[in-house]
This record gives sequence, C-alpha cells and structure tokens, in this order.
Amino acid sequence: MTEVTFRQATVADVKSLLRIENAVFSSPWTEKAFRNEFYTNQYAHYIVAEQEEAIIGYAGVWMILDEGHITNVAIHPDQQGNGYGRALLAELIHIAQENNVTKITLEVRISNTKAQQLYQKFGFKNGAIRKKYYPDNQEDALVMWVEL
Repeated sequence: MTEVTFRQATVADVKSLLRIENAVFSSPWTEKAFRNEFYTNQYAHYIVAEQEEAIIGYAGVWMILDEGHITNVAIHPDQQGNGYGRALLAELIHIAQENNVTKITLEVRISNTKAQQLYQKFGFKNGAIRKKYYPDNQEDALVMWVEL
C-alpha cells in the first residue's frame, strides 16, 4: 500500500470530492449538498485521503453530542482494493472518538456487501432496514451501529 495521508477536508476540496462521488455512487451528492455540509452543518466533519497530493478518497461524519452518523465513505475506483477504505474508516472513527462520540450509525445499500463486510470488521452490527431508502432505484438500506 502506497503511503496515504489524512487531513480535514475544506470547501476547496469539493471538486475532488464530487469527482470521487460521481465515480463511486449511483445516486451521488450534488455540489450544493457538499457545500452545505461545509457552510451550514455545524455537526459535519469530513476528511480526505491523499496520495502524492492527490485526493483518492474521503469520508464524513456528523457528530451530535455522543453520537456519530457516517454520511459517506468513498475511495476512487482506481484505488479500491488496496486497504485505503479501511484506513480511511479507521481515521474517521478515531476522530469521532477524540470528539467524545461513543456510538456511530450509518446506512448502507443492502446490495453493498463489500462495504457491509468492512463495517463489520470495525464492530458494526446490523440494525433496522430502511425500506426504499435510495431514490435512484428504491433499494433498501441496512442501518448499522457500533458502540465505541
């Protein structure tokens, strides 16, 4: 695995986040959605993974009191399968713990078993099903939780 560094994302990173978002997700966030996270959501915290000064991935979490809600975890398809997603998620959880978060939740597509397996490696357990959660194809979401 080539060395990857992590840093807090800024609004200046939005174009790079969108490039990854559009390459990874079938129902990607818009530029406006990302900008709102940076400008209006006081609970949002985003990090980027960089390799040789290029952003290859990002992740976000909303931290509200002692609870975290992971909004996105994405590694550019060209860089997937190298352990970067695991490292990115570990860094995000570490940041949440430093901010006194004691439990984290997320939603993941029912069909995305690869992501589910990654989350399970971090202790996430299956919770509820959100029926027809994803607008692009009405796919259900699996809610997963972990206590830190």
